[in-house]
Parts: sequence; structure tokens; C-alpha cells
Amino acid sequence: MSDSGDYLMNGGRVDIASLPKVSLHDHLDGGLRPQTIIELADEVGLALPAADADALGTWFRESADSGSLPTYLETFSITTGVMQTAPGLTRVAREFVQDLGADGVLYGEIRWAPEQHLTRGLTLDQTVEAVQAGIDAGIEDVRRTTGREIGIGQLVSAMRQNDRGLEIAELALRHRGNGVVGFDIAGPEDGFLPSRMGDAFDLLAENWFPVTVHAGEAADLDSIASALLDGRALRLGHGVRLALDIAIEGEDENNTWVSLGRLAHWVKDREIALELSPSSNLQTGAIEAWGDELADHPFDLLYQLGFRVTVNTDNRLMSDTSITKELSLLVDTFGYDLADLEVFQLNAAGAAFLSVEDREELADRISAGFDEAGA
Repeated sequence: MSDSGDYLMNGGRVDIASLPKVSLHDHLDGGLRPQTIIELADEVGLALPAADADALGTWFRESADSGSLPTYLETFSITTGVMQTAPGLTRVAREFVQDLGADGVLYGEIRWAPEQHLTRGLTLDQTVEAVQAGIDAGIEDVRRTTGREIGIGQLVSAMRQNDRGLEIAELALRHRGNGVVGFDIAGPEDGFLPSRMGDAFDLLAENWFPVTVHAGEAADLDSIASALLDGRALRLGHGVRLALDIAIEGEDENNTWVSLGRLAHWVKDREIALELSPSSNLQTGAIEAWGDELADHPFDLLYQLGFRVTVNTDNRLMSDTSITKELSLLVDTFGYDLADLEVFQLNAAGAAFLSVEDREELADRISAGFDEAGA
């Protein structure tokens, strides 16, 4: 990867960090600053595996490099542990937005699970209000320091193993006018099909509320099918294992012939966005069917076949990453150019849980930024 962040594209130097971006899959409890964890842990008396920020960041990254989603998720006991008070949640959310702004993000959706932040007496509604207070402050920080506007929406997640889906869906609906733009289910995927939360998804559908579902990360096609059929998902969280429904019929040095199963056809034809997170997908073993290096990731296959692929971080702390870094890794691995990177951002803008007018305005801002970068 380029040490400077600059790449030779389209006949000139392009600074990927300066490009306008959209972030659709980014977990609040996976994006804390290590120094913030240390300070908040001291306030609540939580023991940490490392005493300084650099060492703590290294611990998170190395612990997450497990090849297993359940093991990867164990690191979140520390981050959620320091996010149990209103001031803690507000600070984390505010810094989260600041960091997105510094990465060139114009619009981001922050997903998190309120039910994981109740151990010190907060109610579900209080947690959402505390996070929104931080988001609002972070938006103002970005505006004041950069002069740019950043849009942020909350995605309220229900933990699939806790069977509180209906309660969390009701929470999301109560706050749809106060920053919450969509619903998600997260946690251990294998063995917990979206159909378990059918009543929650029914309620959301009755109220015309957008849904994205973690599916196709640690489980296969049945999980994706349930996300679409039972969850009415408009996007797939990761969705990388959808490539299992694509058969390579033959290839030579210039061409590859494939056939798509009905599920893959449905996702492609309906332009259902795949919230792909390359580094995270390596860490959790999501791409183990194809290999264990980024070059093995079916990202490029899905892109070349016309799926609506988007590029995301998943958890910036655990993967020691940013959208700039993820895009740079993809450029290094697959040789993408400026036009490809613009497609990824326009794909994300088109899949954002915004009104059609706001999506069009976001797309215009992205295209203007890329035109300027390529001039």
C-alpha cells in the first residue's frame, strides 16, 4: 500500500484520503480511540489488557485476527464495557463522527446495539438519546473545523442471540424522527437465522422502516435468504458468502464464465447492496471458502459481475483501518482506478437510508469531488 496515500491514477496523483466517501457498515463499539478507552476505563474501574494507547490498539488488532467471528466478537466486551454511561456514549459517538469527517466521509450510518449498554442503569431510550447527542456534537465539530457538512444516521441493532428483536424494533421506531434511520441485527450469525425475529421484521415492514441484516459473514446462503425473505432486508451486512451461489464454469487468461443461482440473481437484479468489509472479512474467516488473503476475496468477482458492492470498515479499531485504508488495499490488490472508487461510493450513496432527493444530492457531491480529484 502506498505509504503516502497517493496513487497514480488517470494520469495524475490521487490522494485517496481526500476523496468523498460514504460509510454504511461501521460499528460504534468497534470504532473507539484507544486513548478514549483508557480514560473511560479508568472512570468506571475496568481492567484493560494494556496500559498505553499504542499497546492497546495492537492488542485489539491481534486479538481480532482470529479467523473466527465468535472469537473476534470477544474483544467487544472491553469497548462496550466503557460505554455504559450517558457521558461515555456521547463522547464515543462524538469522536466517532469526528474520525469519519477526518476520513473524508460525507455520509455515514453508525450501527450499535442499545441493549448492550444498560448495566449502569440507563434505559434503552436514554442510550439512543446519549448517542444522538454525541452525533449532533460531532457533526458541528466537523462543520466548524473543516467547513464541510457530514450527515450521520443511527442504525439500531438487535443482538440475534438475545431474542429482544421486537423490543428493539419498537425502540428504533420511537426514535425514527430523532436520528435513527434503520434497523439491523448483529451478533453470532451461525445458528441464529433472521427468521427468529420475524415479529420484529413484521412490525418494521408495517411501518415502512428500512432494514439491513448481517448475513453471509459467518453463515451461508440460508442466512442470506432469511435476511431477504424474513427480514425484508434492503442491504446485506457483509453478504460476502453470496459468492457461494456463483459457479465458475470456465476461464482462460482473458475471460471467466460463471452461472448465478437464483439467490445471487435476485440480489444482483434487485441491486441489493453488499456491505463488504475486506479487512474484517479476512479477520473473521468470512472468505475462508476462497482463501486467506485479500486477493482471494470475492470482492472483485462480485464487482465485475455487476453486484452493488460497497466498501466499509466494519470495526475500525479491531481492523486498525479506515475507509481510506480499505480503498487503498483494494487498489493495491485489484488495480482499481479512480472510476472504480467512484462507483463504490455511488453504490453506497444509492443504498443509503435516505430520501431519494438526499441520495441524489449525496451522489452529486461525490461526483463533484471525484471530478475535482481527476482534473
